[in-house]
Amino acid sequence: MKLKNRKIRRKNRTTKITKRGRKLKLSKRLRIPKNHNEEFLIGQGFGKVVGIDEVGRGAWAGPLVAGAVRLPLNKKLYKIRDSKLLFTSEREKIARKIAKSRAIFGLGIIEVEEINRIGLAKALNLAYRRALANLKIKPDFVLIDGARVKNLDLPQKAIIKGDMYCASIAAASIMAKVARDRLMRQLARKYQQYGFEKNKGYGTKQHQRALAKYGACEIHREYRPIKELKLKTKK
Repeated sequence: MKLKNRKIRRKNRTTKITKRGRKLKLSKRLRIPKNHNEEFLIGQGFGKVVGIDEVGRGAWAGPLVAGAVRLPLNKKLYKIRDSKLLFTSEREKIARKIAKSRAIFGLGIIEVEEINRIGLAKALNLAYRRALANLKIKPDFVLIDGARVKNLDLPQKAIIKGDMYCASIAAASIMAKVARDRLMRQLARKYQQYGFEKNKGYGTKQHQRALAKYGACEIHREYRPIKELKLKTKK
């Protein structure tokens, strides 16, 4: 891969690369999530360790998707990273590898209508539960990015920035991200004016301009920015 416009500061290791208009810290991009947590828990007798993560929490439109992944014990899947640090083609390639490997994965999808009805916090909890329920196994232990799942009847451990440090959580983030991106591309065909194939439902400037011009559609969430735009258009 050719790296253009390099900027290197060796002391604090904030090397940056620019590709397709996006700047990333090279130290973060090269950081490899490890399976130390999984190996430790397996050594403690937890044979079915699963990582879970979500995608779409901060989006203004479209579903919330959670992924749950149990990575194969004796096979390393290379190039797994936090899904946010990968390009689309990289994510899709790794997702195919995960699906073809001996990994076990499940998805939990919460549609906009349900998010609006029960609220984001409950929707997030429900997405995790659905992802776990859609696994072909019952986990012995759950590793989760960020915060614990409330009232989950399974041992669990929350890891801050888990998608950057924990292999199974990173794999779950990739599976969830690829699945949600595909759903948003499908929705973009129906709601062409919003550019969902590019913004994936997040509140980008282009998305905000489209909202100001066309108003909200049925797959927009009842978030404050959307409500404020609705009030402006009524005036």
